[in-house]
Amino acid sequence: MALDKPYENDYLSEEEYLATEPAADLKREYIDGRVYAMAGAGYNHNCIAANMLGEFRNHLKGTPCATFMADIKVKLGKDYVYPDVLVDCSKMSGSDVFSTSPVIIVEVLSRSTRKTDTTTKLIRYINLPSLQEYVLIEPDIVSVQVLRRSKNWLPDYFFLGDEVTFESIGLTLPVEDIYDRVDNPDINEFKAAKPI
Repeated sequence: MALDKPYENDYLSEEEYLATEPAADLKREYIDGRVYAMAGAGYNHNCIAANMLGEFRNHLKGTPCATFMADIKVKLGKDYVYPDVLVDCSKMSGSDVFSTSPVIIVEVLSRSTRKTDTTTKLIRYINLPSLQEYVLIEPDIVSVQVLRRSKNWLPDYFFLGDEVTFESIGLTLPVEDIYDRVDNPDINEFKAAKPI
């Protein structure tokens, strides 16, 4: 989801944020004491997030790991953010509203979130002891970036024709599946060139 500008009265204590978030009209992230409203996401963004949710969920069926999309917060010290997709294997309870132990976090990038997702959130995410993989997906071109703890957070890039292995859950996906139903020039050209 896209980050809007901070609210006018955007500084809150952590306690005030947590107390007011359940009744808020929009989901809000809380970073460095400031509250940011979450704007809606477009078609390609939603397709990619839904594809990742579906693939992760189906693969993890019957395991302790659960997959969530956009509505479970991740606690990052005193910050709280809503990743597009996450996998948590810590047996969260039905009353939990945030994850403290995600193993994979997926963010679908946008013009308004790219800087935050690749700087502020990146630094905070890779400092989570449980996190094994951070995935950044471009919606308007085909590009999947995976940063792994096992590789000291150095990025690997994947494009059409490649397969991505999510090591922490033992799942391999063709990049084409990640972009199923997405409408961008790269995937459209790839589909048009495929033999029938």
